[in-house]
Amino acid sequence: MKVIIFGATGTIGRLVVDEALAAGHQVTAFARHPQNLNISHQALTRHAGDATNAAEVAAALKDQDAAIITLGAGMSRKSRIRSVGTANVIAGMKQLGITRLICQSTLGAHESWENLNFFWKRIMFGALLAPVFKDHERQEALVRDSGLDWTIVRPSAFTQDPATGRFKTAFGPEERRLTLQISRADVAAFIKDQILGTDFCRRVVAISN
Repeated sequence: MKVIIFGATGTIGRLVVDEALAAGHQVTAFARHPQNLNISHQALTRHAGDATNAAEVAAALKDQDAAIITLGAGMSRKSRIRSVGTANVIAGMKQLGITRLICQSTLGAHESWENLNFFWKRIMFGALLAPVFKDHERQEALVRDSGLDWTIVRPSAFTQDPATGRFKTAFGPEERRLTLQISRADVAAFIKDQILGTDFCRRVVAISN
């Protein structure tokens, strides 16, 4: 499939690029500076653009079969790139008749708030990262209301550990037996699996150890 990844130079995005290429997909890496993606592959196309620019997003989506959103704001706590960029991706997909959308969000959004412990509820998402968290929730609302064949992936906090392929999936808000951590490599592999997977179509899926 032809797959475009928005946020392709981020810590998750670049791993998803690797995973999608290894799975045999033709990948377009969309980022402000895609030249920073240290990957060489005949099936990789780099596309420089700003996700907050609707015209640039729509142009990049042409001829794609699926879109993956792994947008992040780096060190910024006030950026709304997740929600604004996601709105632009959805609009472009509808315009071009593309239906498959996979969006990386975060564990804790909406009903999964109950999965979190005191530290994440009160200190991280409750204070330090509150604007970032709210933008994730706006992003999710846009995806749910899009009418597309979407999947929202909610990972817990990232680690640098190697992929294990062993983590909890699709648990409900009542689940408390979580470390609230998962490796970036496992997140990327799971997102890649959703390109062709149908089990979580039009569903939100939480993943964590």
